[in-house]
Amino acid sequence: MKIFSAFASPTVFIEVELLIASFLLCSLIGVERQVRRKSAGYRTNVLVGLGSCGFTLISAYGFSFVFSEGMNFDPSRISAQIVSGIGFLGAGVIFKGKDVVRGLTTAATVWVSAAVGMACGAGMLPLAITLTALHLVTLFVVSPLVRRLPSPERHQIVEVVYADGAGVLREILALATSMGFAALIEKTRRSELDGIPVAVVDLRFHGKPMLCDLATRLSDLPGVRAVSIIRRGDLDDESGT
Repeated sequence: MKIFSAFASPTVFIEVELLIASFLLCSLIGVERQVRRKSAGYRTNVLVGLGSCGFTLISAYGFSFVFSEGMNFDPSRISAQIVSGIGFLGAGVIFKGKDVVRGLTTAATVWVSAAVGMACGAGMLPLAITLTALHLVTLFVVSPLVRRLPSPERHQIVEVVYADGAGVLREILALATSMGFAALIEKTRRSELDGIPVAVVDLRFHGKPMLCDLATRLSDLPGVRAVSIIRRGDLDDESGT
């Protein structure tokens, strides 16, 4: 059968090898982006890399069975048109709020789906199956593990000085949530700033956006007097002196 003959293609091992190489190399890039808490993290980088590799392999090997001597047309041009069209479709599912970008992984998944469909249409079933398998491994196996990697922000505390009794803490937590952070209150205390009574709270945040971006937004809130990012080691030193 023609379906199973695709597995006997002389280029099948090259295709799978290159696709796996793309997965591994893009994983290295994605891990670095994930650790730095960038919007385009591990999943997005790997899926875009896999899709791009799939499109390239399809254009290189997918239409060899239709070529013959004297042929004057190039069916691989279809790949270029599909890539352009899917680029616009993927852009349509990306949404950017004030500080959060959403839909990057969905857009990358659409990109990979297009590559899988093209591979099937070109009769490259081993490539389509491997591409789908690596896609699922990326989302359900490797990505959850990468999210557990420690980030540079895990030892940092945000100290916020604000006017007490004006509901400012509630606004601080609401802003952090809207930016994609999960907040943990570690300590609150009362103090004075320029002779005026204020409240001080130490917060630990977890989330994808950069912590410095959150600190900037917090400093703009009404009632917030000062915002500082402090390493946990510095806090321990202060408490011991």
